[in-house]
Amino acid sequence: MRHPAGHEILPHDHNPVPRTVEWTQEVLFVRSGKVRLDIYAPGSRAYLESRVLLPGDVVLLAHGGHGFTMLEPSEMIEVKQGPYAGEQDKERFAPAAAGSLRIID
Repeated sequence: MRHPAGHEILPHDHNPVPRTVEWTQEVLFVRSGKVRLDIYAPGSRAYLESRVLLPGDVVLLAHGGHGFTMLEPSEMIEVKQGPYAGEQDKERFAPAAAGSLRIID
């Protein structure tokens, strides 16, 4: 969020609202290093493209497959909604072949 000086967000609390979570969503913040993010289509898991993430980059992974390769020593902060279901929370699959990667900087 960005607000001018003097802007106020009034004190508030959040009401209990039942929610059903179908897909885990996550946000990643790159603290240091260089990370390649590989993105796959929802359902088919077809490889789409890759992005290089640098310190300060933030990515929202809302739906579809994804994988990461640390291109140098890296630190990331990952935030996702819970509760976390352990290995039941994800299904691993084979990565795209290195020769097929389309890296977008």
